[in-house]
Amino acid sequence: MNGTFTLPLLKGKEVSALIPQKPPIEMVDTLWYNDETRTVSGFTIPEDNIFCENGFFKEPGIIENIAQTAALRAGYMASQMANKGEEVKPPVGYIGAVKKLTIVKLPKAGSEVMTEVVIEHVIFDVTLIRGIVTQNSDTIAECEMKIFLKKD
Repeated sequence: MNGTFTLPLLKGKEVSALIPQKPPIEMVDTLWYNDETRTVSGFTIPEDNIFCENGFFKEPGIIENIAQTAALRAGYMASQMANKGEEVKPPVGYIGAVKKLTIVKLPKAGSEVMTEVVIEHVIFDVTLIRGIVTQNSDTIAECEMKIFLKKD
């Protein structure tokens, strides 16, 4: 993951407002960076997270964290295009496929992960992303994911 971030773009409730997921399923809590093709989120894993088991954040949580980073990107982009004061409804997406999933290490509950999503291709309502999860600058998981955006 390239770049060091000192100040987040958004945290907490501001992040929550931009994703369709709500507690206890929220797996992102910070937006660190966003540009035309790349988004970086952060997540401090609560000890009581539904995807934690025996003190570790398990595989389904990591996959959901990557998907929610993509959701955060979509919500943030929608908020940037909205008129001032207009309420933004977070776009809803569905994971269509996960490929080339590699999990090197499960993060401990209570620790923080940073997740980078890079947009590889967008074809109609389908977005192909590459997700990379890091902890202390070490890659702990990565995959390709196909996400379908729901039409309103």
